[in-house]
Amino acid sequence: MPQWLCNQLMRAFLKKDRRQIRLLNDCWYFYRTKQRSDDDSVELH
Repeated sequence: MPQWLCNQLMRAFLKKDRRQIRLLNDCWYFYRTKQRSDDDSVELH
């Protein structure tokens, strides 16, 4: 997980900002699936 995302998640948890936590969580899953699909396409070529 990128450090900037970790920092923002930590800040959101400390503030108990559920909306921000949900948004960052969605960003993380999007980033992770994008990384995996990029890795898969590199292996195929």
